[in-house]
Parts: sequence; C-alpha cells; structure tokens
Amino acid sequence: MAGQPVSMDNIKETRRVADEYGIPLVFDISRFAENAYLVKELDPHYRDKSLREVAMEMLSYADHYMMSAKKDGLSHIGGFIATRSEDLYQELAARVVLEEGYITYGGLAGRDLEVIAVGLREALDEDYMRHRISQVRYLAERLREQGVPVVYPPGGHAVYVNVLEALPEMPRSQYPADALAAALYLESGVRAVGLGALAFARKVNGKTIYPEQELLRLAVPRRVYTATQLDYVAESLARLLEDRSRIKGLRLVWEPPVEGVRHFLAKLVPV
Repeated sequence: MAGQPVSMDNIKETRRVADEYGIPLVFDISRFAENAYLVKELDPHYRDKSLREVAMEMLSYADHYMMSAKKDGLSHIGGFIATRSEDLYQELAARVVLEEGYITYGGLAGRDLEVIAVGLREALDEDYMRHRISQVRYLAERLREQGVPVVYPPGGHAVYVNVLEALPEMPRSQYPADALAAALYLESGVRAVGLGALAFARKVNGKTIYPEQELLRLAVPRRVYTATQLDYVAESLARLLEDRSRIKGLRLVWEPPVEGVRHFLAKLVPV
C-alpha cells in the first residue's frame, strides 16, 4: 500500500500458498528495482547482495510478469508481459500480432525498445536508486514538518497524503482526495492524483462501499526535480490546507461505461 515495499519473506510465503492451491503467481514488476532497493536496505539478509541479485531472487518466485516500462524501465512509453509458460506465450504472441504489431516490436519504435533495455539495467544502479528514494523521503519529511499527514515511512516513487485526516470534514461522497488534487493544481500547478472514493468505491446492493483509505499521491518523477522544487510542493500543499475554504468537494456528472477506469476519464464539477 502507498508505495510500501513487499518483503522477500512475504514473496516467498505467497509463492508457498500459490503452490499449495495450484494457483499461478503473477507479478506486476513495474517498480521491481525500487522494491529490490528497499529489501536490500531493510532486510539484513540482503544487505551484502547487489540490487541485481536481490531483483533476480524476487523475480524467481513468479510464473508470469507484467511491466509498465514507464516506471522502473525508465522509459517514456511501453511495457511488456513475460511468462514461463510456452503455451501462454504462443497465445499472447498471436494477440500481439492482431492488436499491437509484430512480436519483435509490439507496437513500439526501435528506439523505445532500446530505451527500455537500457533502463532496466540503469534502474538497478544503486547510486541512482539511493538518490531516487532519498528524494521521496525528503518530500515526506518536508510535508510532515509543516503538519501535512502522510503515510509514513514512505516507500518508493511517491509520498501519499492521508486525506481523511487532512480533510476530516469533507464527506466521502464528494471525493476528497480528488478535490484536494484539483485544488492543489489550481493553487500551485502541482499535479497529484487522488486514490480514494473516485477510484475504488463500488456499489453493493445499491449501497456505496468506500475504500478504507483516501489518499493523495505525490509521485516524484525520476531525474527531474531539485530539493527546492520539492520544497515548493510541500509549501504549496501546506498553505492550501491552512485555508481549506478553497478546497471544494466534487460532484460526479459523467463516468465511462467500463468499470475500473472511472478515475481516469470521469467528469466532475465543484459542489
């Protein structure tokens, strides 16, 4: 949750349970390098191993893999699916030809494939990953210093603001995480994303069931921002929360007919 790492012990136990019930284990490895770094840092059994060694062990426990290369592939586009099953590979390869392009490029330009190939290696550079994680931690500390409630300790790639604590007076029906994201953008130009009621609420027997968490994700783009710019993000959010009258709840006026993508495409207006 909230960018927190998955321990190697947890991965091993998940593998054991999957084997017990005969269930294939699928990993989303979009942030595999961040997870490897945090395992190495937090688990004393792995401190003397390289990031590559930690990552290889992590990946050894899964049957199938999905990767958005825009994360730890350090690419601007693309991704891939990998599998240990020859039958599944052949089935997916046929779908790629029909829907994306030939299997040697999958709808991507050659330069994009090269970027991904290089990025997968660069992401396991320990100096790079140390800097990346330290930036996330820096932003989290700056927010805490100014009284903004965040999920702590931070994990990799982002700081998550606890919006239920930041805006306790706003009802969940007004999508407080997304309301805060909209207000922050208008206040400062800082673009965050709400991960709460808009993304995860569901209807059960006509009743709305809200997710346990209502979070604002402040993702830190790689190799882009200075500490001064992260200071600006923290100061802008803290200033906005001091004058909450500018944060208006939202009302949903349209949502797409396909489930699971509402928070990407929905249209909302201020209450």
